[in-house]
Amino acid sequence: MMTATGVSSAASLSSAATNRRISKIRAKFRPTHPCGSKTIEALSSVATAAVENESASFGRRGMLSVTTIPFFLNLHESLAGFHADAAEPFRDYFLVKEEVKKVLSKGKAAGVLRLVFHDAGTFEIEDNAGGMNGSIVYELDRPENTGLQKSLKILGKAKAEVDMMIQPVSWADMIAVAGAEAVSVCGGPNIPLQLGRIDSMVPDPEGKLPQESLDASGLKRCFQRKGFSTQELVALSGAHTLGSKGFGNPISFDNAYFKILLEKPWSSSAGMSSMIGLPTDRALVEDGECFRWISMYANNQDLFFEDFKNVYIKLVNTGAMWKPSL
Repeated sequence: MMTATGVSSAASLSSAATNRRISKIRAKFRPTHPCGSKTIEALSSVATAAVENESASFGRRGMLSVTTIPFFLNLHESLAGFHADAAEPFRDYFLVKEEVKKVLSKGKAAGVLRLVFHDAGTFEIEDNAGGMNGSIVYELDRPENTGLQKSLKILGKAKAEVDMMIQPVSWADMIAVAGAEAVSVCGGPNIPLQLGRIDSMVPDPEGKLPQESLDASGLKRCFQRKGFSTQELVALSGAHTLGSKGFGNPISFDNAYFKILLEKPWSSSAGMSSMIGLPTDRALVEDGECFRWISMYANNQDLFFEDFKNVYIKLVNTGAMWKPSL
């Protein structure tokens, strides 16, 4: 017969064993990627199974610790709450990214990125209007938006798939994510974004996009009205490295744009050199403040990538209307 002292010692040993088991389970199943719904569901299942296993194990010895069940029940409840409140937006975001990747190729990247600039570029601080709001779908007949209908049609295929799988995604979100993917698929930086932008039901006012005929001073004033510095203007202009403007490989996102600007190939009348770039591109390199950033990005692609990533996020967030947080 076990004495009272023996029972006390056995209970202490059992409690210690329980704590060791809990520590092992905590360490083994600590989330390594808080965004994955599969991870959270697996953790929730593990918590339930762990309670059952612990109960059976200690039941055979008649020494179930009263501290074990509350811990796992709380873990299960907290994980379930995390999954519902936090993981779902991440799930939607990655779903949008995956559907965009299915319809996007390097050859289509420049057009998709142009779509972003023409939708988001209408914002101005004084009016507090415009920005990334999907209004571009009503503005395709404007001269400055010629050719963008094709890019919008490409994204429409991805949007239709997303709309069937989850709640409908806004055009503003779809275009913002697609632009980021266009940069990434061509070798540029990964640009993380959040969803929740609300679409406008009407077109933005005309005449808000930067004019191709502006000189550097005019460009800087235009971007200042939109809340962007000279450094941000130059970084955003680096997107012209994609496409048929003559800045290196048309499907490679790199710092070739800045290197070629420094060479000023349009100064030569030989061949097609005079056709490289837009008037606004050529104007940037003639401005001292812009020239300083052009030189920095030409010599440091990593710096350009980091600055472009940051200003792209600012571009697609500035002026956007957002769904209320839950």
